[in-house]
Order: sequence, then C-alpha cells, then structure tokens
Amino acid sequence: QVQLVESGGGLVQAGGSLRLSCAASVSIFSITSMGWYRQAPGNKRELVATILSGGSTNYVDSVKGRFTISRDNAKNTVYLQMDSLKPEDTNVYYCRVLYSRRAYWGQGTQVTVSS
Repeated sequence: QVQLVESGGGLVQAGGSLRLSCAASVSIFSITSMGWYRQAPGNKRELVATILSGGSTNYVDSVKGRFTISRDNAKNTVYLQMDSLKPEDTNVYYCRVLYSRRAYWGQGTQVTVSS
C-alpha cells in the first residue's frame, strides 16, 4: 500500500504560480514513475506531467514551457511547479504513482485560476 498526501492547490490570478506537492509513504527509489493528472467536472482525467525513476520527464503539450515536474528523493516527494497559469488550467489535480506494478492516486487538490 502506498499513501499519497497532496498539498499546494489554491486560488491564483492568471499569470500567477503555484507549486503542488505529493509526498509518498514509500521510498521514491522503489517507485517506477510519478505523475500529475487533472480532471474537470464532466471531463476525462488527463495526464499533465510524469517523471520516471531514471529522471526523464514528459508533459502534455498545453503545459510545456510553463509547468515543471521534479522530485526530492530525500523527502519521497514529487512537485509540480506551475507558472504562467491560465484560467483553462483550473482543475482538480491528482498525484499518481506506479509502485510494484500498481497505480496509486492522491486525494486531489483544487487549482483555480481567475481571469
């Protein structure tokens, strides 16, 4: 079992920044990949960014150049730095990890960007 604790969501004006955090209850070295997804009401959950155990990253086109995914191995935590936020980034953001060939999800954190 892996517990994930998310934090960092909130309300921000367009052009502003937020940083999301996701702390895992297991060593980050034992996790295959960590990522952030987002979902608006009535929409499918979409991938935002992932970081693999080797450090490689992947982003959805709509956030490239604005969002940065990173991790702190000592804290077993993955971050999503979100800059130049747009109203269309408003969503609930979920942390997801792959551990022992199973996916685990965080509880979600609301990000609201006002115009």
